[in-house]
Amino acid sequence: MAADKHFFAPAGDKRLFIIVGAFGSGKTEFALNLALSLAGQGRPAALADLDLVNPYFRSREKSGMLEICGVKMIAPEGALRNADLPSIPPALPRLIYDKKTAGVVDVGGDRTGARVLAAYARDILKQDPSVWYVFNRSRYDNARNDAALTSLKQIEVSCGLRVNGIVHNTHLMGDTTAATVLWGFEAAKRLSELAGMPLVCHCARWDLIDELRTLSPLFPMTLYMNRPWEDG
Repeated sequence: MAADKHFFAPAGDKRLFIIVGAFGSGKTEFALNLALSLAGQGRPAALADLDLVNPYFRSREKSGMLEICGVKMIAPEGALRNADLPSIPPALPRLIYDKKTAGVVDVGGDRTGARVLAAYARDILKQDPSVWYVFNRSRYDNARNDAALTSLKQIEVSCGLRVNGIVHNTHLMGDTTAATVLWGFEAAKRLSELAGMPLVCHCARWDLIDELRTLSPLFPMTLYMNRPWEDG
């Protein structure tokens, strides 16, 4: 599949991927799938969960599955594992400078979540990172391009990093159809033009891919993050 030009795969010469976005954008789902994609390339991979604000949809809840698939989980430990506190995992600085590991950093939504990364901004910049904003047109704060651009700029200021790519991930959770993704396409394209940065990829569930062949590159995703009442 990686050889198909219609499909997205993370560049082999990039090592550090910072994933930001508004609450409900699906950035955690994207971060999970991206980390698994890196491991699938045969690269040592790690996923750092810095979502310290939202108690739901945290990638650390899938640590067991990730470890089985070859992705090291970096997250607050012990009593701080489920705390809504700005606790930075001690392993994060090591990941930033570990040249042998491809790392994905799942940053908390909006400005508040992004602020926890600011202390490491200078160190991260030295690694030539990919800093991607996950855009979901169905979110109220992404419904208009000017609002989405404002959200993006606010996150940049909070984390001290410049976004350099837009990930299109328009969805309605379990109600997402191919039409949902296509509905968000033009808005995502316009946002990338306004922001002056490329559209990295278009995300969609595997079962929708055949209906979305007009979009390129596509990033097929398996959905791992359930609502709390859906688990079990």
